Amino acid sequence: QLQVGSANEYGILLEVIQVLMDLNLVISKAYITSDGGWFMDVFNVTDKEGMKLKDKAAIAEIEGYIRKSLGADSRYMPAKRRSVGVAASTDHNVIELTGSDRPGLLSEVSAVLASLKCNVVSAEIWTHNTRVAAVMRVTDEDTMLAVTDTVRLEMIKERLSYLLRGNNLSRGAAMAEASGTSATNTERRLHQMMLSDGDTEEFHGHVPAQPQRPNVTVRNWKDKDYSVVTIRCKDRPKLLFDTVCTLTDLRYVVYHANIDASNNQAYQEFYVRHVNGSPMNTEAERLRVIQCLESAIERRVSEGVKLELCSNDKVGLLSEVTRIFRENSLTVTRAEVSTRGRTAVNTFYVRSSAGEIVDQKTIDSIREAIGHNIQVKGHPEAPPAPQKKESPTWFLFANLFRPRSLPSLGMFVR
Repeated sequence: QLQVGSANEYGILLEVIQVLMDLNLVISKAYITSDGGWFMDVFNVTDKEGMKLKDKAAIAEIEGYIRKSLGADSRYMPAKRRSVGVAASTDHNVIELTGSDRPGLLSEVSAVLASLKCNVVSAEIWTHNTRVAAVMRVTDEDTMLAVTDTVRLEMIKERLSYLLRGNNLSRGAAMAEASGTSATNTERRLHQMMLSDGDTEEFHGHVPAQPQRPNVTVRNWKDKDYSVVTIRCKDRPKLLFDTVCTLTDLRYVVYHANIDASNNQAYQEFYVRHVNGSPMNTEAERLRVIQCLESAIERRVSEGVKLELCSNDKVGLLSEVTRIFRENSLTVTRAEVSTRGRTAVNTFYVRSSAGEIVDQKTIDSIREAIGHNIQVKGHPEAPPAPQKKESPTWFLFANLFRPRSLPSLGMFVR
């Protein structure tokens, strides 16, 4: 159990959760409370395997990392939205893409980058509601450093922008080349990009059926001037980050919260006000928050079969692998691409282009083409059980004022 206290600055809760994510800690329960100027967070955490932390040296290292990340010299700075422009670090270029999703799009994008002698060193791709967003870090194929030639950068932007506009259903497409030194968390940036791109809007074309949508409600507690946001859905990794990230980017401050994840189900309850100090005053505002939270939860839901590829890195590997997926009529719904030294570690979630479950014959065909270093890690899961309804204000009376003994690992970070 971790206890973290700090001044209640806008966005500080998201920063704390991000630090715990960086340490590969899983939050099973959390209690957050604030008097407006100071907040106290108590987190029940495990390692990523669900095991209790027992190693004293590891615990001390975690304490040190949290203190360093959230100490007196640490300040939260809201992320700035980027515009289309040319900038680079010495190590790599960051390419941001948004547009309409379609089968084979990742294969086409990676092929264009390969043809322009760009090597993809890392990438994260999300799809939701017929839209796609990607953050890719690329280097020059020859120097393995950032591309600095402005003419070449403009050519990359032109080719990718043209590719993203290729779908007749497109509601617009965007490509930006941003600074490789940006400190904005990639996953937060993907949420911002998809929100800005309008993936929360209803689309009346074909969208794969989902087992069960998240249950999100918003009610005002007028006596205390709070809006109470309640979320019930299937639990998954990084769910709390996604919901708090969305509330923060919508400019709400969390004053109290109760988080519980058990039996594969998640319950989250937030007491929030807008940064201007007011609760949600209109029905339109309430519906927008509900819609944005539902989309944030769904974006990272893994549709299809999970394939993991670990192999020696080489230029053009992503283009080669995604081409094989395309030739086997598979579409990528989410992807994480990374490079560790000379090893490429890639995770793809794929499904049939027709929306059907990927069969064993297709998996065997992919293994034959790529090699047996690709592993199948999962299949679509059954819908979760119905969720229990709770009072929107039970947390304050059940937990906020109940005395608790704080753990031996209690810590204040100022």
